[in-house]
Amino acid sequence: MNRLLEILICLCMLVIAVPLCAVTYLIVVKALGRPVMFRQTRAGKGGVPFDVIKFRTLTDDRDEHGIWLPDEERLTPAGKFLRRTRFDELPQLFIILAGRMALVGPRPLMGETIDGFGADGIKRGSVRPGLTGWSQVSGNTALNDDEKLKLDLWYVAHRTTALDFRILAETIGVALFGEHRREDRIAAAEHWGTTINAQAQA
Repeated sequence: MNRLLEILICLCMLVIAVPLCAVTYLIVVKALGRPVMFRQTRAGKGGVPFDVIKFRTLTDDRDEHGIWLPDEERLTPAGKFLRRTRFDELPQLFIILAGRMALVGPRPLMGETIDGFGADGIKRGSVRPGLTGWSQVSGNTALNDDEKLKLDLWYVAHRTTALDFRILAETIGVALFGEHRREDRIAAAEHWGTTINAQAQA
């Protein structure tokens, strides 16, 4: 997507996002307390690290040894709501304006996770990470890591402005109606990846 177009869309989204951020802030304070925000270093384009900021969705519950409980045990109904609606991600619009993220692209992951992908991680990181992406509208939490990677690589190779707008539109549908595995897209991404690998080895 053209950078100027992305900025214009982002600014328009902020008109709605700012009041939603205020509501989300109150929800987090009421349900989870403080701190309200979650910050973590992730890998950006070319592996350059940057800080991702989002509203906190997990409690701080730990076991008797002081170790955090699994995420599924710390995710409250309020946290589930914020994740499903993507309200927890709204602060990332400011990161997009700063140019470290895109509206659409593979979701930002931790550097060690990207390194574990090897050459595929380099390909995946050739574009800015996105607020939403092909994996997020094709199943997201219903996908395993290998399926997400294949979908992300397919997106990087096929991305267009039209596809980006399609993903943005489908993101609204996911927020309203929930996530659903898209077996057709998973199969297409796998077939494409197998074909590319075969051509590279020929």
